Amino acid sequence: MTLHMENLFVQLLIVIMFLAAVFLHVVKKNSTAAFLYCAQSGAMALILLVASIEAGSRPLLFVALATFAVKTLTAPLFFAHLIKRHQLKFSASTYLNVPLTLIAVAALTALTRSHVFAPLTALGHGREGMLSLALAMMLISLFLIVNRKGAISQMIGILSLENSIVAFAVFAGLEQASGLQMGIMFDILVWVVVATVFTSMMYKQFGSLDVTAMRRLKE
Repeated sequence: MTLHMENLFVQLLIVIMFLAAVFLHVVKKNSTAAFLYCAQSGAMALILLVASIEAGSRPLLFVALATFAVKTLTAPLFFAHLIKRHQLKFSASTYLNVPLTLIAVAALTALTRSHVFAPLTALGHGREGMLSLALAMMLISLFLIVNRKGAISQMIGILSLENSIVAFAVFAGLEQASGLQMGIMFDILVWVVVATVFTSMMYKQFGSLDVTAMRRLKE
């Protein structure tokens, strides 16, 4: 599986994915966060579509279409239903304020350009910039999970992390990327079912999806 560096469309798509991950840290509405995830997943599906065309792979084309169906359509509908059901218009706050959050995001992005991640970006063979953005998305998504107090934001952070892993696999040219993608999509479907039950039980017990409400729990 190969993606050409001169494909400006693909470069634009990975930038869109990266910006979506960044803006997930500053948006205040859960609906906006769900939209950003939808945009990020749509860009990921298009990247897989381009890869399938270049490789002439029908299985990969199926993966691209399935990715669009699962991540771009099903997951956002799930979040929209969850937001409406529990009247969660605004997302929970973060542990760090916005300026400190953006500084942390910038630092994590800069870290992927350092020698620490050089062995990983070298896998790109001319696509180092794209791999760096994919790695940055991984770190930024992990930080989103840690920094946000709301359960929905943390869920979106997990799914954004999964998108970044798939993007890295594509730009690294891993042969097993299509099989890996199929496995991850299955995991997401199972996760959505589990998440539905978990969030419903959490809201029923604590009347909120703010994870700080769980401090009352005792071992």
